[in-house]
Amino acid sequence: MSSFLDRTLGLVWNREERRPRAPVRLVAVALVFLLVGQAISAVFAALSDQYQGGVFSLLFAGTTLDVAIQTGSTLFGALTAVISAVVLALVVDRRRFSDYGFRLDRAWWRDFGFGAGLGVGLMTLLFLVSLGAGWLRVTGFGVASEGFSPGVLVVSYLLTFAGVSLSEELLVRGVILTNIAEGAAGVGPFSERAGSVLAVALTSLLFGVLHAGNPNATVVSTASIALAGVFLAAGYALTGELAVPLGLHLTWNYAQGVMYGFPVSGTRVGVAIIETELTGPTLLTGGRFGPEAGLLGVAAVLLGTGLIAWWVWRTRGGLALSPMVWTPEFRWRDAE
Repeated sequence: MSSFLDRTLGLVWNREERRPRAPVRLVAVALVFLLVGQAISAVFAALSDQYQGGVFSLLFAGTTLDVAIQTGSTLFGALTAVISAVVLALVVDRRRFSDYGFRLDRAWWRDFGFGAGLGVGLMTLLFLVSLGAGWLRVTGFGVASEGFSPGVLVVSYLLTFAGVSLSEELLVRGVILTNIAEGAAGVGPFSERAGSVLAVALTSLLFGVLHAGNPNATVVSTASIALAGVFLAAGYALTGELAVPLGLHLTWNYAQGVMYGFPVSGTRVGVAIIETELTGPTLLTGGRFGPEAGLLGVAAVLLGTGLIAWWVWRTRGGLALSPMVWTPEFRWRDAE
């Protein structure tokens, strides 16, 4: 009986690592995120009701209720992701939060800057190519939806896209990709590196599915977003840090929607430093979904992935998947 119980427990508990096995940890990700999200949503709803005289009037003075709630909702979503990851790290993964890609040293911030510059640079290149080829036309400058201040929206969407970048990269890449890579490493035909490749593939598919319900989404756009998931995961898989994908995700979206007025994953943000109208073939421009769904966007993603590989090779002296992705730093080892 004792042997049977030991074998049964071994299916869900890793004695060597002193924590649940990867499938259990992945289920815990969903449960913790749901519970923390519900709690924070209740707080957010209470604050929203007090907008006129409460915290939002201080954070978003001079804007409207709709913009404040949209930006605040995204920031609270990011807070949900961070708190969920902290709970998972301490209770389920038994690791440091920094092990999810936040070892904030000088190299981390250098990588973040590279990712941020890459996002702006690629979207600017896409804009210039489209303009030169006659696939878009410029229709205005400093344009915002009626009744809104362009300056306020420019700042509000910077906060919004920062929240989106943090929440999606932390959960999809930092938590889920890491746990899949750790769980698959050394299991069956999967070496440690093969496990990381599998984790990149699965989380990229998940990333595409998460955007499948966006406005104007199609099968093509979902597949393209999955490819963009590989693009974002590359910086993490090669460095073990979220610096590159965080900077890249933030500025790619911001340059796309706010700087050049493109749709961002099917939605126009209502403000554009350079307002544009896409006139070229949807196959090339992505049409109403945005550049990611067109061949130009795919080309930018492939070019960007190559540039990330070049950056890692230049700054690390070589190019290889980072062992930090599949090697957890357990807190309990510090006490031994």
